[in-house]
Amino acid sequence: MVFVNSTRRNSPDTRLLDALGAGNSSTRLQTALAVGTHSDPGLVDALVARCAIEPDFFVRDMLTWALTRLPSEITVPRLRAELRSERAQARSQALHTLSKIGDRNAWPAITRSLLHDADDEVARSAWRAAVVLVPAGEQKGLAAELAAQLGRGDRNVQLSLSRALVALGDVIEPALQTGLASDDPTVRAHARATERLLRDPDAGFDPAVDEAKRIVALGPERIEGTAC
Repeated sequence: MVFVNSTRRNSPDTRLLDALGAGNSSTRLQTALAVGTHSDPGLVDALVARCAIEPDFFVRDMLTWALTRLPSEITVPRLRAELRSERAQARSQALHTLSKIGDRNAWPAITRSLLHDADDEVARSAWRAAVVLVPAGEQKGLAAELAAQLGRGDRNVQLSLSRALVALGDVIEPALQTGLASDDPTVRAHARATERLLRDPDAGFDPAVDEAKRIVALGPERIEGTAC
C-alpha cells in the first residue's frame, strides 16, 4: 500500500495530462505553458505524444517550448524515436523541436529519407533542422542533398528550400550550378532565384523568382542584349 501511494505521488499530474487534451485550444495552450514553466521531466512522453496530434499551431509551438525547457538528454532521445513515426505531424514536429533545442547529437537522426520526405511539411522541417544541426565539414554534402530538390513544390516549399540553402552560405554554389544546368526550367529558375538570394538576401524571394523565370524564358544572352 505504501508503494502504491509513493508511485501516485511521483507520477505526472493527471489533471495536467487531461488538460493537454481538452477540447478548448485556450485550455491546451495554458496547460502547455504551465507544463513548460514547471519543467517536469516526467511529462516528456505526454508532451511529445501531444505534439503528434495537436491541431492548433500555437499550442504546438507552446508544446515545443515546453520541451526545450527540459534537459536535452531526456528530450532528444525521445524526439529521435519520434522521427520513425508513421504520422507525418509527429515527424515534422519532432524535427522542429530538435531544431529549437539545437543539440548536434541529434544530427545522425536527420536522415536522407527525412530530407526527401514525401510530405512537404516534414521535408521543410527536416531542412531547417539539418541547417541548424549540421556539423562542420558536412555542409557541402547537405547542400547537394537539398539542391537535388530544387523546383519542388509550391512557393512556400521553394522558399523554405531556398532559405535553408542560403543559410549554408557559399558552400552551396557548386550545387546551385548543377541546378542551373538542369533541363527542367522550374529547377533552373529556382536555382537562379536561390543564387540571387545568396548574393542579395534583401532582394526578396518573389522578385528573385520573377527575375529568374524571365532569364530562363529569354536566355541569359538575350537578357544581356537588352540591357542598356
